[in-house]
Amino acid sequence: MAIELRHLRYAVAAAHYGSFRRAAEALGVKQSSLSRRIRQMEDRLGVAVFERSSSGVRLTTAGTEILRTSQYLVDGLDHMMASAKAAGRGEAGRLAIGFYTSLSAGNLRASLVEHARRFPQVEIRAVEGARASLFVGLEHGTFDVAIVTGEPAVREAGAMALWGERIMVALPQSHPLAANETVYWTDLRGETFLLSQRDPGPELRDILLAKLASPGVQPKIVTQDVSRESITSLVGAGFGVSLICEDGIGASYAGVVYRDLQDGNGPSRISYAAYWQSNNDNPALAHFLKLLEERYPLVSSRTAASAAPSRTPDRSP
Repeated sequence: MAIELRHLRYAVAAAHYGSFRRAAEALGVKQSSLSRRIRQMEDRLGVAVFERSSSGVRLTTAGTEILRTSQYLVDGLDHMMASAKAAGRGEAGRLAIGFYTSLSAGNLRASLVEHARRFPQVEIRAVEGARASLFVGLEHGTFDVAIVTGEPAVREAGAMALWGERIMVALPQSHPLAANETVYWTDLRGETFLLSQRDPGPELRDILLAKLASPGVQPKIVTQDVSRESITSLVGAGFGVSLICEDGIGASYAGVVYRDLQDGNGPSRISYAAYWQSNNDNPALAHFLKLLEERYPLVSSRTAASAAPSRTPDRSP
């Protein structure tokens, strides 16, 4: 006959209290039930686990070894059950986040820090990648949520508008414009712009062309298949200037300064959005989306998305 969990639990309690009566009271069961279950356990094991007396019970030599294993099994199962319940509530488990913004500063970093404070048992897996690969990862279940630039359409579910960040210009420290607190787009005519071919480089290039291109006049843009960090290092070496999202200015590079970039209407900005899959039932995802809605209520309310996963995201690059 098999040994049941309650046999072990009753025996552990009896050993702890040194009394069947006190163990039964602590567990909220009848003393006769507890005594009978422990006797069943002893019969099935073929050894006496306890020595009984009028003053209480104590472990036999064999019982001491048995209780050591019993305690380990009971504690392990209790931990498993508690972990399972926490995961079901989204308070434990894992959350995979794909992004191509910077984690050196900015809203994504602040959101992750807040999530870790609220749900310390949830393991965050953060992966940086290109926009197209992030959406492929969502379809394949590699990511729970992807954070990318651009604002989703109001009618689109499975997506949430998040925050907007200023576009900054990265200048060599020796550049004449480095002395200015604010740089205007028109100040940058004639400059060589260094941009990464990787996200969000293409979007920054589109913004740059919209601001400075005119019939017969195109800004000089040099694109490199390197990281944003390498682009910034090239700026510090004097090879040109670059554009950078505000979240990236938390990292410092030798010989590089960042300046606010504006036009006649004020600072230039780039928006971010979150996307997720409709059939993702990870409870940790719902908590993360709710946190984003709380932190960015004015922008998230402009979309039709809710905190619950609802539809496949737009996969267009």
